[in-house]
Amino acid sequence: MPKANKTTWAWVAAAVAAAAALAWAFSPRPVEVEVATVTQGRFEQAIEEDGRTRLKERYTVSAPVAAQLARIALREGDCVTAGDTVATLTPVMPSMVDERSVREASARLKAAAAGVGRAAARVERARLSLQEARLEHSRSEKLAGDGFISPSRLDATRLALGGARRELDMAQAEREVAVQEQAQAAAVLQPVTGAQGRPLRVRSPVSGVVLRVIQPSEATVPAGTALLDVGDPSRMEVISELLTTDAVLAQPGRRVVIERWGGPAIEGRVSRVEPAAFTKTSALGIEEQRVKVLIDITAPPQAWQAMGDGFRVSVRIVTTSVEQALLVPVGALFPHEQGMAVYQLAGRRAKLQPVEVAARNGSEAWVRSQLAPGDAVVLYPPAALADGRRVRVRAR
Repeated sequence: MPKANKTTWAWVAAAVAAAAALAWAFSPRPVEVEVATVTQGRFEQAIEEDGRTRLKERYTVSAPVAAQLARIALREGDCVTAGDTVATLTPVMPSMVDERSVREASARLKAAAAGVGRAAARVERARLSLQEARLEHSRSEKLAGDGFISPSRLDATRLALGGARRELDMAQAEREVAVQEQAQAAAVLQPVTGAQGRPLRVRSPVSGVVLRVIQPSEATVPAGTALLDVGDPSRMEVISELLTTDAVLAQPGRRVVIERWGGPAIEGRVSRVEPAAFTKTSALGIEEQRVKVLIDITAPPQAWQAMGDGFRVSVRIVTTSVEQALLVPVGALFPHEQGMAVYQLAGRRAKLQPVEVAARNGSEAWVRSQLAPGDAVVLYPPAALADGRRVRVRAR
């Protein structure tokens, strides 16, 4: 081969290599993406909210009368049976009497004694008046029998005798009142020898445990003072405050999953949605209309025996549940035209695939068609990704 031809072929090869290098340099690079797999299983749509536990029936034991309370030996968590004595009350000691009160009481006692004497004098005077009326009536009867006085005069003496009897009865009653007032005034000056009477035992109304001892120490308590709370921890419920728009979906009978209370998730059911809502200000200062929803715990007590009254929990009220649903991660969806779409992995290229989304929750979406279990879809598609673009799966 001549030397000129060899030089020509060398230049041609160099030109081809340069063109190939330029083509490779300016060709689009594969987009690095993360992928997830389409699965088939149960889809659940739920309302998530915080809640707290409380006993269905909580009893506050109170002092029925003003009394001296003995120190309560029970403590929180102690078991009690219906009828057990939980507190003991004794009569209140009389109040102390100072010097001035003694002088006042002594003066009242002397006045009461004088009143007794005055009442006794009235009784004697009434008794003499009665004797006089009897004599006058006796004489009038004899004179009337002999015809010396008129019948009206006899009637007058008879009425006077009845009035004298009433005056004596009234005087005797006034003397009894004066005697009782004297005894009352004397009782104030009697020395205090300690509380009298039998102790009153306050009993538990139900079987359960002591939840809180409100008044543990010995003290003088007025009537109606709360002493301790008692309840049955096996009868527990959860109360959650939902937005009114969510409460419409949380109808009685809905399945509830109770989580984040310190143990495994347990099952429950919505038992009641209260009819009246209330206004509550959120942490952001927004006024919200909320309603209380009561949830019964349906799991066996052994599964939540460590749960106590007033525990904070999270509730998931299931509003939609579908078996054998086609599930796609929410992160793979993006808006497309009038609906939603995903990028499906077809070999080494991304394929734009519109999908029909039936429902979604915080992590998964339920799609009705267009995909099959096991298909790979792109998670969080980058802005550079387009239909037919080459992709490279990012290693996890």
